[in-house]
This record gives sequence, C-alpha cells and structure tokens, in this order.
Amino acid sequence: MGTRNLEKMASIDAQLRLLAPRKVSEDDKLVEYDALLLDRFLDILQDLHGEDIRETVQECYELSAEYERKLDPQKLEELGKVLMSLDAGDSIVVAKSFAHMLNLANLAEEVQIAYRRRNKLKKGDFADEASATTESDIEETLKRLVLQLKKSPLEVFDALKNQTVDLVLTAHPTQSVRRSLLQKHGRIRNCLTQLYAKDITPDDKQELDEALQREIQAAFRTDEIRRTPPTPQDEMRAGMSYFHETIWKGVPKFLRRVDTALKNMGIHERVPYNAPLIQFSSWMGGDRDGNPRVTPEVTRDVCLLARMMAANLYFSQIEDLMFELSMWRCSDELRARANQLHQSSRRDAKHYIEFWKQIPPNEPYRVILGDVRDKLYHTRERARHLLSNGMSDIPEEATFTDVEQFLEPLELCYRSLCACGDRPIADGSLLDFLRQVSTFGLSLVRLDIRQESDRHTDVIDAITRHLEIGSYREWSEQRRQEWLLSELSGKRPLFGPDLPKTEEIADVLDTFHVISELPSDNFGAYIISMATAPSDVLAVELLQRECRVMQPLRVVPLFEKLADLEAAPAALARLFSIDWYRNRINGKQEVMIGYSDSGKDAGRFSAAWQLYKAQEELVKVAKKYGVKLTMFHGRGGTVGRGGGPTHLAILSQPPDTINGSLRVTVQGEVIEQSFGEEHLCFRTLQRFTAATLEHGMHPPVSPKPEWRALMDEMAVVATKEYRSIVFQEPRFVEYFRLATPETEYGRMNIGSRPSKRKPSGGIESLRAIPWIFAWTQTRFHLPVWLGFGAAFKDVLQKDIKNLNMLKEMYNQWPFFRVTIDLVEMVFAKGDPGIAALYDRLLVSKDLWPFGEHLRAIYEETKSLLLQIAGHKDLLEGDPYLKQRLRLRDAYITTLNMSQAYTLKRIRDPSYAVKERPHLSKEIMESSTSKPQTAELVKLNPTSEYAPGLEDTLILTMKGIAAGMQNTG
Repeated sequence: MGTRNLEKMASIDAQLRLLAPRKVSEDDKLVEYDALLLDRFLDILQDLHGEDIRETVQECYELSAEYERKLDPQKLEELGKVLMSLDAGDSIVVAKSFAHMLNLANLAEEVQIAYRRRNKLKKGDFADEASATTESDIEETLKRLVLQLKKSPLEVFDALKNQTVDLVLTAHPTQSVRRSLLQKHGRIRNCLTQLYAKDITPDDKQELDEALQREIQAAFRTDEIRRTPPTPQDEMRAGMSYFHETIWKGVPKFLRRVDTALKNMGIHERVPYNAPLIQFSSWMGGDRDGNPRVTPEVTRDVCLLARMMAANLYFSQIEDLMFELSMWRCSDELRARANQLHQSSRRDAKHYIEFWKQIPPNEPYRVILGDVRDKLYHTRERARHLLSNGMSDIPEEATFTDVEQFLEPLELCYRSLCACGDRPIADGSLLDFLRQVSTFGLSLVRLDIRQESDRHTDVIDAITRHLEIGSYREWSEQRRQEWLLSELSGKRPLFGPDLPKTEEIADVLDTFHVISELPSDNFGAYIISMATAPSDVLAVELLQRECRVMQPLRVVPLFEKLADLEAAPAALARLFSIDWYRNRINGKQEVMIGYSDSGKDAGRFSAAWQLYKAQEELVKVAKKYGVKLTMFHGRGGTVGRGGGPTHLAILSQPPDTINGSLRVTVQGEVIEQSFGEEHLCFRTLQRFTAATLEHGMHPPVSPKPEWRALMDEMAVVATKEYRSIVFQEPRFVEYFRLATPETEYGRMNIGSRPSKRKPSGGIESLRAIPWIFAWTQTRFHLPVWLGFGAAFKDVLQKDIKNLNMLKEMYNQWPFFRVTIDLVEMVFAKGDPGIAALYDRLLVSKDLWPFGEHLRAIYEETKSLLLQIAGHKDLLEGDPYLKQRLRLRDAYITTLNMSQAYTLKRIRDPSYAVKERPHLSKEIMESSTSKPQTAELVKLNPTSEYAPGLEDTLILTMKGIAAGMQNTG
C-alpha cells in the first residue's frame, strides 16, 4: 500500500518536471514550491476524503498533463470518461480540489516572483530589468533619467513632486475569490516564504510546515461559493479592507523609498509631505450606472463609513506619536499654544488607555497631540453616531471638519522640532503621519459619483414640463444649451418640492442632496457615462446648483463606444467654446475614456487604435483653449477590457497625454493583485509613480505618418471582420450562448450589479464583463484576437513590403508592441482544442462548421502575429511567463472538461451517465450518520438543476478564472 503511494507521489512530481523541464534561471524554485504545496494538499485530501478520491485527482491531473504535452485529443476523451463517472458529491470534491490546486499554484508563483526580486536587489543586478517589460524600479528610473537622458537631478525632482497618480478602486464584479479565502491565501504565502528562509531551525521548520498544512486545509474546507450576492456596502467594506491591511502603512513606506532614491542621486531634500504623489479614490457605493442597488442612502453610508475608518486609523496611531515626541525643548510659538491648551483642559480622560491624566506642561508636544487625539476621538464617534442613528449629540466644533485644521497642529510640531535642531526626529513617525494626512485626508478616499446621461435628461425634462416651457428631451442640442446657460447665469430656483417625480427622478435628485449635505472632501468627480454632447455636462452643473451643492464636483464626461470616441474631440471643443463653462473650470478638465465597451463594440484592435487617436486629439483641443487635461483611464483587468502590465500600458500612451497627472481605475481582482500584500502594494505604487515620471520626462515616440496610415487601413478591416461575425452573423448569439457558460454566469454572485443592462436582447445589452468572462472560460478568448488576423492578412496581400513596416512598428513603437504582446500572451493561454470539445458536447450539429471556421481564423491569426513579432514560438521573449503557464495548464484542462460535461448535464437532463459507486470516504463516518459529501450537495438547496451540478459548475468557473488570472 505504502509503496504504491510513493510511486504515485513520485509520478506527480515527475509530471511537474516534464511540464517544465529546465530551470529558467539559477534562482528558479517554482517547481519546488509547486510540488511542496501539492504534496501537502494531496495528503490532506487523502486524510479527509480517502485514498480513492486522491487517486482520481491524480489520474485526472496526469491525463491533463499528458494532453498538454502532446495535445492528443484521445487523452481528453479518457479524462472525460473519468469525470463523467463521478457522482454529484465526488464531482464537487474533484472540482474543488482542482480549483484549490490552481490557487496554490498561483501562490507558489507569487512567492517565486518575490524571491527573484529580492535576489536581484541584493546583488544590485538590474541587467535584464531594462528589457523586462513589467518592472519599473523608482531608483532605476531616476538614474536612467539623469545618466542616460541627461536630465538634471533638480529637473527630475521638480517633475516628481508635481505629479499625481490617482488610483480609483472600483468594485467591478470580477473579484471571484471570497475575502475569507484571500486572507488564508496570504498566510499560506507567508509560511511558504519563511520555510525557504536561510536561517531556519529544525523546530521552526516543523512548526511552519504544520501551519502551512493547517492553512491549506482551512482554505479547502471553506465554501468558495458566495451564497448571496454582495450589496454595494459589502463591496465597499471589502475594498476598504485593503487600506487597513496594506495601503495605509504602504504609502509612507513607499515615500521613504522615494526619499532614499533622491538622496542617492544627490538631492538632499525629501519629497514635501503635501506633494500629491499618490491619491486614492473609489467608485464603491458611488457608481450607479446600471446598478439599481446603489441608492442615495448607500452613498451616504459609504461616505460616513470611510470617515469613521479614517478617524479610527489616525486615532490608533496618535498615541504612538505621543510616546515618541516626549521632548521638552520647543519653539516659543508651540509653547504658547501648549500653555493655552493646558489651561483650558483641566480634567482627566478616563476613557483613554495611555496619557489619561492631564499632561504636564513640560511635555508640550504631548499637550498639542493630546488635543488632536480628543478631536480625532470625537470625529470618529460623530461619524459612528451619524451612521447608526442618523444624528449625533457631539457638536461639529469638537471634531475635525477639514484637513487644514488637522494638519495645522501637526505642522506646528514639525516646525518646532526643526527649529530646535531635532529635524531627524521630525522626519520620523511625524513625517509619516503628515504624509498619511495629506494622502488620505479625513475621508480616506474620495468617492466618485457615476450616472448615465439619460437619467439627467429625464430630470431636466420633468422640470421643463412642470414649468410648461416644453419637453427638454425633444429640444435640439443648440436649444438645450441656450436654456441651460440662461438658467446657470440666472439666480432663480427652478423647482420646489411640488415637482412631480418618478422614483428614478427622485433618486437622481436625492443623490445631489446627499452630495450637498456631506463635507465636500468626501467626493471626487461626477462622471457621466454615455456622454455625447456639451448639454450633458451643463445639465449636471445646473442640477448641482439647484440642489445647493456648495462646492460643486468637477464634471467628467466618459466616452466609451467607438462612435463616441470619434466624436469626443469635437464635443470637448464645443464645451470649451462656451465662456460660462471656461470660467467655471479654472483651466482644468478631466475626461474619462472607457476601454471595455469600445472593445466589445469593435474588437480590441480598432478600439486600441481609436483610444490612442482620441487621446491625441483631445489633448490638441485642450491646448488650443489653454486647458490642462487629465485623462482618466477606465481599464479593466483583462486584456479584452484594456488590462495588462501597468508599466507597459503607461509607457505606450501617446506623448503629451499624461503630463504628470494620471487617473486609472483598479478593478475587481486587480485590487487583490495590486494591494493584497505589503510587497505587492509597494510594487504597485512604485510602478505607477516611476512610469508616470518616465512618460512625462522621456515621452514615447510619435508614430510615423506611414505607420498611422497603415493602422487606419488595418482598423477598418479589423472592425469589419469583427462586426461581420459578432453582429451580422445571424446565428452568432445562439452559438455564443451554447458554446460558453454565459447563460449560467449570473449564478456566481460576484458583484452587486446585474450582468445585463436589459434582460432581453443580444450582445449589445450584455455587459462587457460577462462577455469576456464567458470566452475566457472556454480558453478561446475570441473578443481579444478577432479582427487582428483579417487586418494583417489584408495589408500583406496588398503589398508584402508591409511586413517589414509592421516589424519596424513592433520594434520601435511602444503602443504597437504592447498591443501585439498582450494578444500574444492571450494566445499562450488559449487552446482551441478545448473550445472544440465544448462545441462537440454543447453546440447543435448544424453549428459545428461555424465553430470550425472560427478556430481556423484563430490559428491563422496566431501565425500572422508570430511572424510580425519575429517569434518562432509563443512567448519566446518571456521564458518566466511561459514556464508558469505550462505548469498551470494541466489543472485548468481538468476544470474545463468538468465544466463542459456539467454544462451538458445541466442543459440536457436526458443525457445518460453511468456513475461509479461513491468514492469519497469520510473520517467521521462512524460517528455521524451521513457522509460530508452528501452535505456538500445540500449546500445549495434551491438549485433548479440536478443535485450538485450547479456547485460543480460554479467551482469550475472560479477555478478557471483563477488559472487565467486576467479573468474578466
């Protein structure tokens, strides 16, 4: 018995080694990490569910691995037979095991990446970093700017302290892993890192190994499926947890590193604490576009919750600061203030743990900070009362209401320490604290509000009808503008409480009222989606005034469909030509461009090119009117929705479009990849800061006129090809619904937003996220590559010389290179053989030729792409990624097979299956009456499908999403 087990063990190790035959570099420990986590997991699986299930899991893994090596469809048949013979409980256990093994493989990768990074830093070796496309070390960037590009250190310092990166966290429904699991994953990562540390004792090793097993088991025993959809408040709390965990401490730590990098370059000044290098905003609880669950009340809750959290975070640090600043020497200015405070407060505060007695005047800093502490305490409690009962008996005067009030006593302490020769002390925790206050303010993040332009039109229409001057909706753009401007210049209120309101109109107006009631530092921008004309922007300006918003939010139009992007520059020019508006904006305008919908509308190739051109044009318009333009990029996490490595994405933007101010959305699962852990948070802040600086000081090349002409030519062909298949092929929607799990996607309970804009309807009404998610599941990725092949083929047939021009574009023009590289990465993750299997099982026979046709286009596109990139194999320029994908694929294949067969059983209840006897044994079988696998089947009592099928399906979806990483 034992020997057989050993053979089995060895075999899985051997499979891993066969998949990744050689080390990519000396410090490559990936296979080792992977094998360790797998061994531990399989032992746990055997302890919990018995040997038979472990053997089944290994058999599936081996068949997948063999399929991945030889791409032999025969192996898929065998794998299918194994999976089909499992009963409901067993198939849940197997799907869960593979999803879990993939999560472990991802953790092994993260540890390996961090390990390589540390090794390089120790050796000071950045030799291949310059060519590595995804890293930007802040110190390297500064050195490169000064040494290679001959900028003076002062120029660089100036540019750096005047730039801003604003990261906007959005709760897009793509974070498919629950927070309960994310925390366990973090602990597994830490155990694995420590196990391989150099100076570890045998006892430590044993305890760490136990901890590792405990966490792996705890994660496996947690239900991965959200049984209820999250509310917007849940999404907001999940997003805010990253501030607690990493961002709060991460920002001052990162800014210290920037100081160090400046010092090493000969600049002996620190980045001023009020330099807005990094800012954070949020859409969670503010984004109401197509999400009826985000009500005005939700927006109010979210703002108060963030204020309470911010005050609490400061409060938890202020006592440490009081401990630290125990000095008695201080400036006269500070002493006078301390004496004044000391005389006014003559009581002990018993509700504090430290410093509860009245602080003696010979500790002046503590007296000042004690007063700050009182105010923070009241600020937190007042927010808490308002949140829970809507009122508070703490007067507003006892709290901090704006950041200036909060900064003032801290600045006083800083000045005083410097004046008394204690600058090194001032530059310790006090500086960190000042930087936190400058970054997070009293509101932690600024909330953006997003609403569809149509909803504003409805409100204004109701007003004009009520005033009996006609229907605003039917007026021409010219007439709308004239009326809005005359009202904006006038003083009279437009409507009273007697305005007849539908629920939807009340909702829009109440949102404006919430904005007017809460402190203005809670809010960022008011974003109008589906904006097309200047009146869309003026309407929001008027509504803000009508609802008495004292400090109106900046209004940001969002352009996302292809036609809107083309028309955007003209719309902006019309807006800037209105005198009233130009006076209102004070020389600054923000414009948001959307990546998802433009991609769904015309395919990735044309969308990318149109976004590039639109940005160039918008910048020209802004320059003409003397306005500083900030671009707000709405990128998703996936390539299909504009995602990809940060550094590359920023450096491939057109010249002059960033100018030291960048706003980017960080969506869904990307938040976890960017801020899930301390070193990830540090790396994210570093990448954004370094790339933004580099783009401003060393802009990428502008494309040559002949490159542009070629791009324009190709974009026309690409759009035509994409639309001819997606929108004009009469049976495309039917094929899409059959060949992918799109119909079943809504059951995943990922986000608080419905997956469709309108319940009926075709591709147009489907949100961009499920559209991409569904194609990612079958590993066919159609929306990413469709159109590329036709475009390349067309220009190469016209003139073979174009091949050299395309190669030149790939080698010299960052934008083109990034576009091609990202698609190449997606091909490396794709597998048409798997997609063919879904077709065979799920698609009606008369649609098979259509699927074959699409797969032929896939192959042709892939070979043309490789030709242009000058690669023989996919990813030959990135061996690390290639190795990681190979190790991941074997797990994903089993999940794909399980998913395809489960979909078959869900959609065709008459599909006959011969089940083997139940395999999974339980440890507790004697003591309890029924095995746990039966319990697993009962976790979902309301399913309309046969027992266990829905859970198996959801587990495969989550597993594949984890394996593909840039899910949807």
